[in-house]
Amino acid sequence: MRIGFIGLGNMGRHMARHLIHAGHLVTVHDTRPEAAAEHLALGARWADSPATCAEGAEFLITMLPTPRIVEDVLLRGGAAEALPPGALWIDMSTSTPAAADRVAADVLNGRGVRRLDAPVSGMARGAEAGALQIFAGGTDDDFRIALPVLEAMGDPDRILHVGPPGAGYTVKLMLNLLWFSHVVATSEVLAMGVKAGVDLGTLRSSLLASPAASAFVEKDLLSILADGDYDDSFAMALACKDLGLAVDLGRDLGVSTELSALVEQIYRRSKAHHGELAGEMSPVRLYEALAGQEFRLPDPTITPADATLAV
Repeated sequence: MRIGFIGLGNMGRHMARHLIHAGHLVTVHDTRPEAAAEHLALGARWADSPATCAEGAEFLITMLPTPRIVEDVLLRGGAAEALPPGALWIDMSTSTPAAADRVAADVLNGRGVRRLDAPVSGMARGAEAGALQIFAGGTDDDFRIALPVLEAMGDPDRILHVGPPGAGYTVKLMLNLLWFSHVVATSEVLAMGVKAGVDLGTLRSSLLASPAASAFVEKDLLSILADGDYDDSFAMALACKDLGLAVDLGRDLGVSTELSALVEQIYRRSKAHHGELAGEMSPVRLYEALAGQEFRLPDPTITPADATLAV
C-alpha cells in the first residue's frame, strides 16, 4: 500500500516504523525533519510538506497533537486537497468529530476521498511494541479496507469498529476522561487513608480485594509505587488538552460535566505546579504533598491473596 504518514512524535514514529516493516511504501512528514531519520534509513520517502506527503497516497495517516494542528495540516497544509479520489484519510490523533467534519465539509466531500477516525490507546510502550488498541469510527467498508494497515500498528484483537464517523474520537475522549478521573480519585483516597494512619500497602491490597478494585489501582499505579515514574511519555499539556476536549463535548451535548470539570481543574493545577512536560500522572504528586509522603512500596506486586483481610 502507498501510505502517507504525518506526525512522527512519541507515538507516530513507532507507528510509521511498523508500517515500513510490514512492507508498505511509506512517505513521511513532520515539522522536524530530523524525526524522520530512522524511517528514511528503513526505506521511507521524505515529503517536504503535508500536501506532498498526501500526493498519490492510497492512505493518509495523521497522528498529531491537537485538533487545530489536524486542521492546519489537512486544510492550510494542503494535504486534503492533494489526496487523490478514492484515498482514505485515517486520523489517529485524539481529536474531535467537529474538526474532521470541517475538513470534510471544506475539501473532502464531493471528491471521493473517504475518512476514518482511529485514535489509539496504549501509550508510547504500546506504539513501540505494535500493540496499540485502536477505536475506529467510519463505515463498515472503510474499516474493512483499513484493517490490514491498522493491524500493522495495533493488536489485532483490540482493533474495534465502534460506530460511524466520529465515534472513534468520542470513545477515545471518554476513555481518557475516565482514566484521568481514576488518577485523581485514587490519589485522593490514598492520601486520606495514609494520613489517617493506614499502611499504604495494606490500603492498596484492601482496595484490590474489594468492589472498588480497578485496573488503575492494580496495574497503572505500579509505576509510581515502584519507581516514582509519573509517565513522562504523555505530557500534562496533552492530558489537559484531552480533558478540555471531553468537557467541551459534554457541554455541547447538554450532559452535565461537574465531576469532569473538577478533574480538569486539578490537572491544570498540577500542570501549573509541575510543568507542561511533566508526566500524565503528575496530579498524584499533589496528593502526596497533602499526605506528607510519597506513595512508594518496597514490594508493589503484592496481591489481595497475599494480604489478610477482613472484608
